[in-house]
Amino acid sequence: MKKLLLLALCASTWSAWGQQQSTLRAILQSDAQWYLRDEVLDPSGEFYPDERLLGQGFALFTYTDGDFSAGMRYENYQNVMLGFPPGYRGEGISYRYARLNRDRWNITVGNFYEQFGSGLIFRSYEERGLGLDNAMDGVRIITDLGHGLTVKGVLGRQRLYFGKGEGIVRGLDGEWSLNQVFPSLSEKQFYATLGGSFVSKFQKSFDPVLNLPNNVGAWATRANVTYKGFAWNTEYAYKINDPSYDNGYIYRPGTAFLSTLSFSKKGLGILASVKRIDNMSFRSNRDGQQFDLFINFLPPTTKPHTYALAALYPYATQVNGEMGGQFEINYMIPRGSKWGGKYGTQLSLNTSMANSIDKGFLEDGTRGEKGTQGYTSNPFAFGPIVYFRDVNASVARKFSKKFKSQLTLFNFQYNKTVLNDGVGDITLLEAPGTDSIIHVQAVVWENQIKLPKGQTLRTEFQLALADGFRGDMAMGLAEWTLSPDWTIAVQDIYNYGHPSESRRIHYPILSLIHFNGPTRVQIGYGRQQQGIFCVGGVCRVVPPSSGLSFSLTTSL
Repeated sequence: MKKLLLLALCASTWSAWGQQQSTLRAILQSDAQWYLRDEVLDPSGEFYPDERLLGQGFALFTYTDGDFSAGMRYENYQNVMLGFPPGYRGEGISYRYARLNRDRWNITVGNFYEQFGSGLIFRSYEERGLGLDNAMDGVRIITDLGHGLTVKGVLGRQRLYFGKGEGIVRGLDGEWSLNQVFPSLSEKQFYATLGGSFVSKFQKSFDPVLNLPNNVGAWATRANVTYKGFAWNTEYAYKINDPSYDNGYIYRPGTAFLSTLSFSKKGLGILASVKRIDNMSFRSNRDGQQFDLFINFLPPTTKPHTYALAALYPYATQVNGEMGGQFEINYMIPRGSKWGGKYGTQLSLNTSMANSIDKGFLEDGTRGEKGTQGYTSNPFAFGPIVYFRDVNASVARKFSKKFKSQLTLFNFQYNKTVLNDGVGDITLLEAPGTDSIIHVQAVVWENQIKLPKGQTLRTEFQLALADGFRGDMAMGLAEWTLSPDWTIAVQDIYNYGHPSESRRIHYPILSLIHFNGPTRVQIGYGRQQQGIFCVGGVCRVVPPSSGLSFSLTTSL
């Protein structure tokens, strides 16, 4: 840290001589909750914390002076709120960097986030809502070699709460834009880039039984092509044998394939994607659990839902193996037509699926046994276990300058045993039919009305009918924007059809939100039901809670 500050001082002085303008910015956020004992929500008190007030926050400072920039982030967890990883405890400077971007070189020392391609073998990123942060600590070099070729190199270790993982991560990525070499392609509205990556990790092995590899390498190749309204993105990745906690310490190599084809023109958008993952958990610590020290990121091919009841059935990417895809079409019925009305009508259909992959027995009759090759697999065959199905359709229409409405229908097949209980597919293959698949039908009706004096009223009415697990639920929400500065919202979820009569309770929440320039303050009071919260296919468990919450975000 002292070296970084010294570098910042020297660069600042040099830049001042060049009479360049410098800027210093800050972003601050603070979240807290006062937990109240709720015997209806949590009869045994299992989730009621010993410490009543839990909170966390951060302050990010960034300094820019010409082609030099630096920054640091201070974080404080006193103590972390329920549902976040307990490893976040205490306070300190968790992120600091210095960066020089001059000519064709971009050099960063300290912490940084980076991604190669779609992230199949390397993605360093932060998702604060999940408590996920695998920032690299080391050095990153990006250079433009000309002729459309860009090369990135990274070296360092990953963040693990207020420390660092013991594994060393090294990576190299190259991307070539064909249009810079062949300008005539652009004239034909054809654009193409090719890319390739290699990433390795080093972690010393001390296992007395297994001969574990100290070095594990992975490579990936990708292509992105667009022609007029069409776009095609595809990537394939391969990882050598990497016995780990996630895969049960088997020696099978890992593979991943992701391909997306889309088409768009005025009023119409179509997207189709396919994905296959086979044993692609990649961490800098082979014994890591939860979402600690992931080197890579496996994108989901399911639609993330924001409506409350639909979001209770999220899909989490299965790193040990999944096969599926997604199809989506959006169409705007032209305005002025019979069905389009004065302002047009938006139609949307989305469907996605995810299954297990084919996992056959080895020649010795075993499957998934520790210290073996694990299993055989036909890459073109679906496995027998249904993980997830989602079909949803919506129609949205603006009826006047003051009123618009949207109706959305959902149909889910949700494998509770896998996605909620965390049971692995090998266990289910050995005992077929023991998993529990929940069928859910849901409907959401959303309306927005503009009121006099710049006010707005937004309402939601939701209903979800399920044949198990949570059972039937209904929800109502009203969000009243009194002015650009003030919003008040009230909602209630009533789990009236829960299989257990004692769990047929209400989950009311009252929220008050205030904006003052770059500052946003939110105060809420109510109940939060137990569930799984997901972002981008990565999920964490949220325990039930009741109390008063506070959130402050501002920038300077």
